Amino acid sequence: MPEETVIDDSPSPALVNATHLVYALHALSLVIGITTAATIIGAFVFGLPSIAAVIINYLKRGEARGTFLESHFRWQIRTFWFCFLANLAGWFFFVTFIGIPLAVMIFIAAGLWVIYRVVRGWLALRDRWPMYSNR
Repeated sequence: MPEETVIDDSPSPALVNATHLVYALHALSLVIGITTAATIIGAFVFGLPSIAAVIINYLKRGEARGTFLESHFRWQIRTFWFCFLANLAGWFFFVTFIGIPLAVMIFIAAGLWVIYRVVRGWLALRDRWPMYSNR
């Protein structure tokens, strides 16, 4: 009878902690955006905590391959870059002056979207769920 090979796809505790750290850094950027004169997405894209978080994402992404954390790293990276694009779009409309109301709507919608993504991702990580599962 052939022996079954068991693949260990559980991540190391250090990698789980790094993923929590990334969500914490993103959350810190959100708090900075909410409590200061900065906008939520402005603080998220250009704030040092989020920049550090996305750098950690890229550095640790290889270690997460094959684990449920891989989806969290992808989720976090996409959140950052889509927010960056929304910020660019908002500023494009803002400088046209006619598009200021549209820019404000983009900034508000993107800010709420980022809050949702950070909260949903962190809760899924707490429960040790991948981001794209059918729960």
